[in-house]
Amino acid sequence: MINSQDQKLLMLLRQDARTSITDLARSLDVSRSTVQNRLARLEKAGVIRGYSVELGGEYLANQVEAHVSIKVIQKLTARTNMALEDISQVVQLFSVSGEYDLIAIVQAQSLEELSKVLDDIGNLEGVERTNSAVVLETRFRR
Repeated sequence: MINSQDQKLLMLLRQDARTSITDLARSLDVSRSTVQNRLARLEKAGVIRGYSVELGGEYLANQVEAHVSIKVIQKLTARTNMALEDISQVVQLFSVSGEYDLIAIVQAQSLEELSKVLDDIGNLEGVERTNSAVVLETRFRR
């Protein structure tokens, strides 16, 4: 299990995954080797699976995002999931309870591209129906 120091380390990495070991150690008031050992342990345990790029600036500001609820024909769920994974604009896919089976987070560079991707999703084998909500404004993201 992780302790409070691990939680603080994870919080710092969420804020900036490129923070140096030295700066992490200083913020946590521990040695560099302690931070390196904690990171290695968290990675080995699968708590930290990887480090990623967070898009920003004009690139992100110009993107259009939609949350797409997807009703899937149950026998074709695995095939549909694989097909959605092949669409690069689908950045996240959640299995959910309720009327719909999946929620896909779709990001595109324009409304035209988003419209095409939504059509592509709706035309996938196994997709019974979709319902899309375009994000107008992001209030905050963690």
